[in-house]
Amino acid sequence: MIGIDLFAGAGGLSLGARQAGIEIALAVESECHAAATYEANHPETTVFANDVRALTSEELAPWADVSDDLVVFCGAPCQGFSWSNVRTRNQDNVQNWLFEEFLRIVATLRPAWILFENVQGFVTTAKGIFLKAVKNRLEEKYLLYDAVLNAMHFGVPQDRTRFFLVGSRDGLPFHFPVSRESDVVTVDDAICDLPFLRNGATECSLPYGPASPSRYGLALRRGQRECCNHIVTRNSMEVVRRYQHVPPGGNWQDIPPALMSNYRDPSRCHTGLYHRLRSDRASIVIGNFRKNMLIHPRHDRGLSVREAARIQSFPDSYRFCGSIGFQQQQVGNAVPPLLARQVFSSILRSVSR
Repeated sequence: MIGIDLFAGAGGLSLGARQAGIEIALAVESECHAAATYEANHPETTVFANDVRALTSEELAPWADVSDDLVVFCGAPCQGFSWSNVRTRNQDNVQNWLFEEFLRIVATLRPAWILFENVQGFVTTAKGIFLKAVKNRLEEKYLLYDAVLNAMHFGVPQDRTRFFLVGSRDGLPFHFPVSRESDVVTVDDAICDLPFLRNGATECSLPYGPASPSRYGLALRRGQRECCNHIVTRNSMEVVRRYQHVPPGGNWQDIPPALMSNYRDPSRCHTGLYHRLRSDRASIVIGNFRKNMLIHPRHDRGLSVREAARIQSFPDSYRFCGSIGFQQQQVGNAVPPLLARQVFSSILRSVSR
């Protein structure tokens, strides 16, 4: 099959699709650093590094001829649907309607398969108006299947819940992959073999640490001799002192009030703020680095870009472009490739039946 990835970001969905056996023909991403990351890791794919709304029917025409082998997919911008977003989580936020571009392109190309991914909040925001809009536009032409999947139950070391909508133009039956809830990969499984870092480390590529990799870590190494993007934000000593008070599994509530005096009302902080990961459990959601400020399970620093990428299931060969802030944003926004691969593999099994 041939894939087209809309709102491609750093390429998590595309990587999962490619690992499943789908050739990615076109990716659309407007943020220049994310587009550069995509191009660096998917050189065989044409990248439209512009706003998806600028993608014309004429530019899409070459793929209309292969619609029977085509899957169009997207992880539309989700910040407006996140449960942590109380300010613009409504139908007045223009960004919340960008999924209509997915519907426009699906209507233009009539692909055999479609896949739409978003945060779980997409289902409930504004009493479900966005989900209803998507289904109403698609259900006349596609047999639709939807599910909420937790990446933690599919081999990803992260408690990350996402909504998936899959559609078959030709009415083929589809079954979502079966979860493995008892087989959880831990944070230690994900990052134990990565080299030691100090606060603010900036050397991009480093040889692996002395610890033996887990089966998960070995799979992501894929024969690499060193890891890239193993860099971490330099926090002030004030922030580091806060870290020192947080035990594994704890958060800002464990920090003495005197050290939180710069917060107007610390009681309003969300649970992910200053959360120290537990090495023996899956991570909480890797999201906005600045808002969450996740702490390494053993060291008094934040997570490196590579540690977060490992927790997201990106292989160590996958390089992220731009400054550290842009790299962090790309990793936090991505769909875990390992979860994506299993959903796309289910689509391919439906095709081959």
